[in-house]
Amino acid sequence: MILAFDIGGTRIKAARSQSGRLERLGETPTPTDDFTAFAAALASFLTNETAIAISITGVVDPNTGRIKVANIPCLDASNVAADLQAALSRPVLILNDADCFAMAEATSGAGRGYRNVFGIILGTGVGGGLILNDQIVTGPGGYAGEWGHGPVVESPAFPCGCGQIGCLDTIGGARGLERMHKHFTGQDATAQTIIAEWKAGQSVTIERWLTILGGHLAMVVNLVGAEIIPVGGGLANDAELIAALDAKVRAGILRKTDRPLVVPATVSADAGLAGAAAAGEAAFG
Repeated sequence: MILAFDIGGTRIKAARSQSGRLERLGETPTPTDDFTAFAAALASFLTNETAIAISITGVVDPNTGRIKVANIPCLDASNVAADLQAALSRPVLILNDADCFAMAEATSGAGRGYRNVFGIILGTGVGGGLILNDQIVTGPGGYAGEWGHGPVVESPAFPCGCGQIGCLDTIGGARGLERMHKHFTGQDATAQTIIAEWKAGQSVTIERWLTILGGHLAMVVNLVGAEIIPVGGGLANDAELIAALDAKVRAGILRKTDRPLVVPATVSADAGLAGAAAAGEAAFG
């Protein structure tokens, strides 16, 4: 039996999982500055589970076990799995939240039945998690699946928080779309307004956005052999936008298919819990 957690900067969600069945246990505030309090918050949900699996908004180095997590200072730069294992007397698996999203979609969502799943997030920014042959791929440093970063966008080439210039993360999410629209039109508008104008035939910003994202996502598909791309995040809520992105991607890949490739995710708010639980059951049996 696995105790699964979805940990954000403000709330910790908990669930118990056995044989793929998820039982939600509730949530509690996240202690961000005190590791002892953080461990105690997790322990408050612990009963007779044999292992713990955690989805967290951070990047875990698979070689050192150390995590980079800006919004929970008491965990940053530490080996959280080892520290929690000592505190809770259970084996602990720590996973990036985008990886858990991809795992949830691969095991119980839009990617179910496919071995190679690339789950992407188009929210405030751009994220991703990669499942190959039913296994999460983390890569050196834990950065595999991070298709939002790398200097690939020439116009508009905005500085990125990662330190590079021209990352997809700067234009691909909702805030990036708004930034891109302001660059080309000089006008401030929300992502929802920009999409509505595109549907009414009054804006070309979305067409530029689709061309940039669709081309680079098609290259990722050709590279990793993804069979399905579930999309989460706020922009995934617009079915027409995701269908247009799917058309761009399918037009740009080598393996031609009439089947939709880029599709809305179907595991919603519980993706972190579901993905952590699935990965935990695979790791701990």
